[in-house]
Amino acid sequence: MGQAEIDDHSGTETTGHEWDGIKELNNPLPRWWLWTFYISIVWAIGYWIVMPAWPLISGYTTGVIGYSSRATVVERIEEARAAQSKFVQGIAAASLEEIRKDPELLDFALAGGRSAFSVNCSQCHGRGAAGSPGYANLNDDAWLWGGSLDAISRTIQYGIRSGHDETRFGDMPAFVTDETLTRAQAGDVTDYVLSLSGTAGDAGAVARGAEVFAENCVDCHQPGGTGNPELGAPNIADSIWLYGGERATVLESVAKGRAGNMPAWTGRLAPATIKQLAVYVHSLGGGQ
Repeated sequence: MGQAEIDDHSGTETTGHEWDGIKELNNPLPRWWLWTFYISIVWAIGYWIVMPAWPLISGYTTGVIGYSSRATVVERIEEARAAQSKFVQGIAAASLEEIRKDPELLDFALAGGRSAFSVNCSQCHGRGAAGSPGYANLNDDAWLWGGSLDAISRTIQYGIRSGHDETRFGDMPAFVTDETLTRAQAGDVTDYVLSLSGTAGDAGAVARGAEVFAENCVDCHQPGGTGNPELGAPNIADSIWLYGGERATVLESVAKGRAGNMPAWTGRLAPATIKQLAVYVHSLGGGQ
């Protein structure tokens, strides 16, 4: 057996291998590391045997214990449903006012409504229900179709311009596109509308716009622009704007009209869930 070669620089035994003048040192891994590695191999083999691990053509190996995370989740969901059934049944049987007056049902409805809102409504109205241009802020006191519990519930159930037989709709005409008004008249009525909420404009345009408003807009928006929830006509005198209160935006509404949509949730959500949503939305601060 040949004598071991010791590297001159490091004082470490070499393996005898050399590449381009570089000698390979014999530095074995620490024993604790090797034992950890071997134990990991044994653990992995044991895991393959005990737990579901290997995919097959039409399924997978179920393992010795037959564990299924999917089955565990299903079981927990069923347990949660069973625990909630008392409250869900209570909400389904109670009116919205009765839910609001019952502390237990109210707490459950608010929690369930908040969850349902996050899943189904936050994409449009935002996580905090503050809305965005074209999507209503549900925290304020401005309601196109009414902010009572019943009105909110009806809006959720049937939507707005949703295509449902019971949906509500009240389209804003496209006055310039349909050639009902000239562009100049649309500009004048825009100045008048802005003046209702305190935005100063050209006095002559405001005066002319008041006449245009009286002839074309007052039936829906009412004298003074206070709106009509029965028609979905907004209050345009409160400085709260669905699409924005800049002059160009208001002029676009007058010229091209507005016809936003909200889906009908009846048939897509359970009646009890719709009640919870109505109670939750009503609680946000703007409910009437």
